[in-house]
Amino acid sequence: MALVLDILSWVFLGLGAAFLVIGGIGILRFPDLYARMHAAGIIDTLGSALILIGLAFQAGLTLVTLKLLLILLFVQFTSPTATYALANAAYRSGFAPLLSSKDDEPSKP
Repeated sequence: MALVLDILSWVFLGLGAAFLVIGGIGILRFPDLYARMHAAGIIDTLGSALILIGLAFQAGLTLVTLKLLLILLFVQFTSPTATYALANAAYRSGFAPLLSSKDDEPSKP
C-alpha cells in the first residue's frame, strides 16, 4: 500500500511541476498582459493544487495533511480572485488588450 501511495504522490507532484513549467512558458510566449494573466492564473491554480495533493499523499493521514488541504482551499479561492482583480484594474486604468476592436473602449470609473 505504501508503494502505491508513493507512486500516486510522485505522479501528482510530477504533473503539478509540469503544469507550472507550461504556465511559465505561456507567460513568456503570450503577446499581452491579459493572455499572460490567463496563463498564470489557471495554470498556477492547477499546478499548485496538484503539488499540494501530492504532498498530502506523502504526509499520510496526519495533521500536516489537514494543513495542506486548508492551503489548497485557500489557493483555490484566492488565485482566481486575485487574477480577476488585477485584470479588472488594468482594464479600468486604460490598458487595452492587444487585439481589441475600437468599439471596446475601457470604461472610465
